[in-house]
Amino acid sequence: MSSEVPSRSGRARRIVRGPRPEAVPALVSRACAVVGVLDIAAGVFPRFRHSRMHALAEVLPGSLGPFAAALSLSVGVLLLLLAHGLKRRKRRAWRAAVALLPAGAVSQFVYRHSVVGALISLALFVPLVLHRNEFKALPDPRSRWRALANFVLMSAGSLALGLVIVSAHPKRTIGDPSLADRLTHVLYGLFGFEGPVDYEGSTSWTVAFSLGALGLITAITTIYLAFRPEHPAAHLTEEDEAQLRALLEKHGARDSLGHFALRRDKAVVFSPSGKAAVTYRVVSGVMLASGDPIGDVEAWPGAIERFMDEAKAHSWTPAVMGCSETGGEVWTRETGLDALELGDEAVVDVADFSLAGRAMRNVRQMVKRIERAGYETRVRRIRDLGEAELERIRRAAEDWRGTDTERGFSMALGRIGDAADGDCLIATAHKADDQPGPYGDLKAILHFVPWGTDGVSLDLMRRDRSADPGMNELLIVAALQASPKLGITKVSLNFAMFRSALARGEKIGAGPVLRAWRGLLVFLSRWFQIESLYKFNAKFQPRWEPRFVVYRASGDLPRIGLAAMQAEGFVNLALPLPRFLRRNAPAPRPCPHQVAEHEVRAA
Repeated sequence: MSSEVPSRSGRARRIVRGPRPEAVPALVSRACAVVGVLDIAAGVFPRFRHSRMHALAEVLPGSLGPFAAALSLSVGVLLLLLAHGLKRRKRRAWRAAVALLPAGAVSQFVYRHSVVGALISLALFVPLVLHRNEFKALPDPRSRWRALANFVLMSAGSLALGLVIVSAHPKRTIGDPSLADRLTHVLYGLFGFEGPVDYEGSTSWTVAFSLGALGLITAITTIYLAFRPEHPAAHLTEEDEAQLRALLEKHGARDSLGHFALRRDKAVVFSPSGKAAVTYRVVSGVMLASGDPIGDVEAWPGAIERFMDEAKAHSWTPAVMGCSETGGEVWTRETGLDALELGDEAVVDVADFSLAGRAMRNVRQMVKRIERAGYETRVRRIRDLGEAELERIRRAAEDWRGTDTERGFSMALGRIGDAADGDCLIATAHKADDQPGPYGDLKAILHFVPWGTDGVSLDLMRRDRSADPGMNELLIVAALQASPKLGITKVSLNFAMFRSALARGEKIGAGPVLRAWRGLLVFLSRWFQIESLYKFNAKFQPRWEPRFVVYRASGDLPRIGLAAMQAEGFVNLALPLPRFLRRNAPAPRPCPHQVAEHEVRAA
């Protein structure tokens, strides 16, 4: 499938795959990395300090005479950390490097009278100053508070643990140092200097390296938090949401994922005309959009340009998860990014759906068995439910969630029963029990969001653990059978990742590479529902619509994959701040996943 979508100039543009990276930041970062690695080697490996490479290492920043080992190690780590920030054009990293390199040059000349060492520092300093306009990427203001909190807490912990290390060798300690002497020794040791406490034998080196390691840990974690990518607390304002809803009202039928742009934990950029928008969230330095841009296809290039400008301003890695083929073509044409097929979306055309026939025998038998067990279904719009019933459904969905954390980002709305979502569709299963539970006769829930005026897209599936298996099949069939009365002609079900590889890999004649790839996907399905979602969707004989991931370079794919898993709730790398530092933090918003793994397996 293809689509003729003009560029902003109205002329066809040549696609350049993978834009060339910034030359100066890349070269400067590599120089910092090389210097840092040699400094670390000189500080860590004793043999290196007495090898032929010692002559080269002695003229590099960080090798300062009697403090060579610990100080070289510290400076090396600093340069390595700054290298990453310089490569990403971070302004704060540039400032730190500009301050560090002259200090290193002065230290080389004052301590060692090394002109060569000073010149090497200045040789790296000069291009930094000449190309200062290359380093304009904005930092995260909130990182300063996290870095400060980390520095204070880690420094206090290092002092306490360092005092234990210094006092842990009473039989090898020379003399009887006072508590003040030991604290002084710890403070010196954290910075790689020799303190007033002496030891017999090699214990002095052991203590020195231990204290130096504590100092490095404090420095590494603090600098990481100071220079890490920005993680803004994304949210839609009321004005943004109103504008998005207006765009969806006019153009929402184009993409089944369009309504998910209304998640309130996403940010949005609009085209200059306001006729198109791209919603996104920043995760681990990746600016992650989902689905196609919202609005008029003619205005997509303007929204995409704003998205890319925002990514460049903060040095974020741009990526799009789950766009359609048309969306992928526009993204690659306008930005020079690449697209890779990620999987397929299952779409059922209501007019073609029927439980008759051999292909639907398993579903038909399961549905009839459940109906004989006394279950009944109801399919309604959200606006037709009373507030009391909606509240009961919300509490049931929360209680029946299959994971400790909510999951979902690209294909989940994150809420049920909002007053603004009256067009959403909800299918419920009920069974009268002798001893009703906390939610009465409610046993399972399916929630769909609008897809234009004549379609719906599956949002979440929840069921009572005590309910019979097959609740999901029952409710999907009920929703499909009730669709004609509700004016619905198409229903989008779950997204099946790598579906084509799974389907082709199990066919006769599949090659060894394809079979091996399918075997790996089946193995990963133990944790990520890859095969189970494909087989579940295939029961309803859907048509498959490909979905793509758009990325800048192949080397970014692992990072994008990790960011996507974080956004979807499968991976959580965030370390919570102490409670007193989270006083102004926004409350977390729920992100319901589509299908809990236990639900699919039970089905």
